[in-house]
Amino acid sequence: MLSFKPALLATVLAASSLAAQATAVNLAANAQWQAFGVDSFSSLSSGTEWIDNNDSSAVGFGTPLSFTFTIVDGFVGQLTVVDASLAGDTFKVFSNGQLLGSTSSVPVQVYGSAPDVGYDYDAALQNSAFSRGVFTLGAGSYSITGALAQSLMIDDGMGGLSPLNATAGAVKLSVSAVPEPSSLALVFAALGVTWLVSRRTETR
Repeated sequence: MLSFKPALLATVLAASSLAAQATAVNLAANAQWQAFGVDSFSSLSSGTEWIDNNDSSAVGFGTPLSFTFTIVDGFVGQLTVVDASLAGDTFKVFSNGQLLGSTSSVPVQVYGSAPDVGYDYDAALQNSAFSRGVFTLGAGSYSITGALAQSLMIDDGMGGLSPLNATAGAVKLSVSAVPEPSSLALVFAALGVTWLVSRRTETR
């Protein structure tokens, strides 16, 4: 029994050190794509969370990946998430550990026949076979993470299908100023004038 306790303690410490490792990427508000991966084989947890899998020789390879940024008062952010590579995957997206939402639902696809755009995230965003989500965010500090909700399927070699649990995706952030109330009033006034002019034209 005494020899079991040190072994158990070593296992717990090893597991907690893996859980503590993570890669945080500062997401710039420049509307440029930042890639993430999902791969249950490469993930240190063997899970389907977003991971850093760009370079297998890098220190952070296989660690959970988060995208961090701050939106200041008077601005609003738009976070876009898209699946890429092969179609058929969807994601749950989390903000500071709380569910922000899910990407759009898409038909389940099978490896070998699924649409393929490689790592062209703009092409994936334009293709309805690929899941995407657009989230509006107010002022605050964010840590965005994600996990696979639906996976592309693969032939399991026994006449059935199994989830592949591996894909690529990307996020991008754009930020814009919240319009001043006076600016909104001018916009609505202009729309009202346009509507009146169009009504007068129609009645003539």
